[in-house]
Formats: sequence, C-alpha cells, structure tokens
Amino acid sequence: MDFLMEATGNKGFGGMGLMLPFILMFAILYLLIIRPQRTKERHRKEMIANIRKHDRIVTVGGVHGVVISVKENEVIARVDDKKDVKLKIDKSAITSVTVPQTEQEEIEE
Repeated sequence: MDFLMEATGNKGFGGMGLMLPFILMFAILYLLIIRPQRTKERHRKEMIANIRKHDRIVTVGGVHGVVISVKENEVIARVDDKKDVKLKIDKSAITSVTVPQTEQEEIEE
C-alpha cells in the first residue's frame, strides 16, 4: 500500500491516519456515554447528601417511606404509619427523594 502512495507522490497522513478513527470513536463514546453518566452520578450524590427529615424516599427494592432520622451512612424511615414500622436504610440504596410541598415552597422563596 505504501508503494502505491509513493508512486503517486501522495504522502498520506502517516500514523495519524490510522489513529484518527480511534480518536473520533473515543470522543463520541465520551460525549454519548461517559459524560452523561458522570452528570447523573453527580446529581445522585447531591440528592443523597441533601436528604432531610420528612422527605419521602424510594429505595432500590421499591420500599416507600418518610425519613425520620438521618445519620452519616444510613437513614431511618417510617414505612407504615398505622403500625409504626421503621426501617434502617443505607443511603446508597435510595433511588429517589421527594421534598414535601411546604418545604419545597420555602426553598423556592
């Protein structure tokens, strides 16, 4: 192949011509997969760090509850009001947090 380029006088890109597709693939991979995942993880960590008392949470297992107490790595949540059932849940198991309406209105003001 090189002898054809030399015969025509075309030097080509050299080694860069072979690297260019890999660089483009990595750039596309970064923009479509890695960057959105980092943003999502940053948002999740922020959500978990801002858990407060009386927030509604949902865990990975689908358990819904209201936060009663917040500790460093765990949350105590009330799952059933009638029977006063409380669960100790690891913060890493929380998938979503919903702030009660009254607190959310105070935050917006």
